[in-house]
Amino acid sequence: MTPEAMDRGGTWLARAGVRPTRQRLTLAALLVGDGDNRHVTAESLFADVQKSGEKVSLATVYNTLRAFCAAGLMKEITVDGSKSYFDTNIHDHPHFFWEDDGRLSDAPSDELEIRQLPSAPEGAEIAKVDVVIRLRRR
Repeated sequence: MTPEAMDRGGTWLARAGVRPTRQRLTLAALLVGDGDNRHVTAESLFADVQKSGEKVSLATVYNTLRAFCAAGLMKEITVDGSKSYFDTNIHDHPHFFWEDDGRLSDAPSDELEIRQLPSAPEGAEIAKVDVVIRLRRR
């Protein structure tokens, strides 16, 4: 990993007040080190860690991704109720889910229009709305 990637990852953690342990810095550098937003699963990030030669367990990757979400650094997007993706772009935006290769990508926000949501049942409130548009190649 480049020093620039590590610096960018450290700055990202510091903005949220997250303590920069070695594992967190490694994961942060992989997530935001190139300056681009990423969509990852815990497994894909773990594979990136292994390629980098660093030592971080899969359990640590899962726990760290959840901690990054709790700190407001990432958002978790659940597809099919079981598969979680983690997005470094924390602004509200829709996603494309590519069914053929299990990949998540950003969809253009300016082309999405939601005119009305159904009323929440008595005693409940709408916490958030996730838009995932499923795609399949022809």
